[in-house]
Amino acid sequence: MPELSLVVPVFNEESSIPIYLEKVREVLKGVGEDYEIIFAMDPSTDRTEEIVTAANREDGRVKLLKFSRRFGQPGAIWGGLAYSTGRAVIVMDVDLQDPPEVIADLVAVWREGKYKVAIPQRRSREGDNIVKRIVAYCAYWFINKTAIVEIPRNCGDFRLLDREVVTELLRLKETNAFLRGLTAVVGYKYKLVPFDRKPRAGGEGKYFRFTGGIFIGFNGVIAFSGALLRLMTFAGFIMAGLAIVAALVLLVGKVTGWYQFATGLATLAVFFLFLTGCQFVGMGILGAYIGRIYEETKRRPIFIVEEAVGFKEAQGSLYPHREPERLLSPGREAES
Repeated sequence: MPELSLVVPVFNEESSIPIYLEKVREVLKGVGEDYEIIFAMDPSTDRTEEIVTAANREDGRVKLLKFSRRFGQPGAIWGGLAYSTGRAVIVMDVDLQDPPEVIADLVAVWREGKYKVAIPQRRSREGDNIVKRIVAYCAYWFINKTAIVEIPRNCGDFRLLDREVVTELLRLKETNAFLRGLTAVVGYKYKLVPFDRKPRAGGEGKYFRFTGGIFIGFNGVIAFSGALLRLMTFAGFIMAGLAIVAALVLLVGKVTGWYQFATGLATLAVFFLFLTGCQFVGMGILGAYIGRIYEETKRRPIFIVEEAVGFKEAQGSLYPHREPERLLSPGREAES
């Protein structure tokens, strides 16, 4: 069992991987040579698979998980966690916006023995446009105001997790794997490590450039809070109250003669459209929660591995999504 596993989700990242490997190996020389780097790859149309496979031939510590279809970043991360064997696991992106130099700080925190989780916290977001920063701020503010757990602000999926934490994460049976929230769900003492985020080293981001991970953030709100449902109920009462007040005003106006119905059609039309819009918003929120229930009841796998390069044969049976009892010691199982 290596001391450290790096889980790196990738999709069409041929220009970033060589730079990433060069940078991260320099850092790992100072941290320790006992590690593995797992590239969790959605099927790519460029040379990503070829580059990682060639790196594996040169260094067996570089490994590749190729999924049967595109499961997205959350599924790729979960697959990497399931196949990792390190006593500590670091999840990070390949684009070097999360600087490899921070790895040494994370490992130092973990080796102290007081913390099971070390989470880098962004002091700055260089390379992110103003719209993306506003969306991120609003998303973290709303989630922390409404969620059942506290999710540290300005922290992405980049983090170090002790093997004990990884084991507990893999016991969870949620189909939508929102790592930032689920790390908070399992608990354990954590420490924040401030850092400055850098621009991408190569390639292009896979999220929409202005809203970034807005859909992942919405996923976090739905998964960890019922606040939207309560907000919809509250808005419904407000709309009903306004409608009663409007009806009384119209009645008084008709009786006193200062209001004629024929001249109020535009007002009624606008009010009707407003109420209809509120209804559709409410239906959309309900649909989001019902859709989540529907997805969870199907119990579909978070990921499916088509090919695993560089792993021991026993590790091919480590898929834990429906077999939590096998998660107690995945590293020892792989060694046996």
